Amino acid sequence: MVGGQRQRWRRAGGRVLLPALLLGLCWRAAAERLRYTIPEELGRGSLVGPLARDLGLSPADLPARKLRLSAVKQYFTVSGENGNLYVSERLDREEMCGESATCSVSFEALVQNPLNIFLVEVVIQDVNDNSPAFSKAALDLEIGEWILPGARFPLEMARDADVGSNSLLTYQLTDNPAFTLAVKESTGRKKQPELVLERALDREKQSSFQLVLTAADGGDPVRSGTVQVRINVTDANDNAPVFSESVYEARVRENVPAGSLVLRVRATDADAGSNGRVSYSFGNVPDGVGALFNVDSESGEIRTAGPLDFEEKSKYNFGLEARDGGGFTARCPRTPRSARWWRF
Repeated sequence: MVGGQRQRWRRAGGRVLLPALLLGLCWRAAAERLRYTIPEELGRGSLVGPLARDLGLSPADLPARKLRLSAVKQYFTVSGENGNLYVSERLDREEMCGESATCSVSFEALVQNPLNIFLVEVVIQDVNDNSPAFSKAALDLEIGEWILPGARFPLEMARDADVGSNSLLTYQLTDNPAFTLAVKESTGRKKQPELVLERALDREKQSSFQLVLTAADGGDPVRSGTVQVRINVTDANDNAPVFSESVYEARVRENVPAGSLVLRVRATDADAGSNGRVSYSFGNVPDGVGALFNVDSESGEIRTAGPLDFEEKSKYNFGLEARDGGGFTARCPRTPRSARWWRF
């Protein structure tokens, strides 16, 4: 319509007057800029403002002046009866403007007889309709008990679709003497939570921790989201195997067949995994003992390996070792202390 009107002006008034008319039209549009501010999430049919009245039009003027809107996407509509500006569909600021600090929709309001174009801007204010959220329900960390205090472990950042004061503001961590929370500003002014180790960990005393990380926004009322932080303390080989007895004694007949059980020893290691896996072997073994006895490296069972002769020797003293997967060794100096073969 505007283009058509311009064509009529060109034919009627000549080429000299057209620039002056357009300049006056643009000046009028700039002078008649209107701005409305509304909160997001208004539903269809919600009142934005009395557009016709703000343009100086009365309801009686509307049929002749034909007030209408020109916009790429019709978020708003104007009533032909009263000239009020209404929302034509629900407004979601996050969908319209993403994480931009400001959000507005600009369009033109046109009236005829005479033709006037007015610029209208509707500012969409953010409401605190989103809570900070984590992408996972739980965060799993493994921290070695050899890690020194002061070490930091980055945690997942929460996301909040709101902006300004309604966006993510703080993080909090459940109280625990072994850990604290630090927050540093990362690229894009985003807040990066970090878990700080405050004291050395001892897996044998506590092998795991269950903490809760809370992200809160600055809205009123405050919205928040949480994520579990599950910490598994990985083992350091800081414990040696320990025998259940310092000295073992056993008695056996001289006529038992080879492979007969003489004794089962047991050693334990407080470490985990391979560091706590114990294997057994002979330690200080006198000549000839290896031919008469075997030790099972996994079970700790000592069995006869050959025939025993009471008259030749009635007592054997030898040592046994228990070694863990990390290389620590425990020794039972005389295992068994006394092994006697009886003849019947």
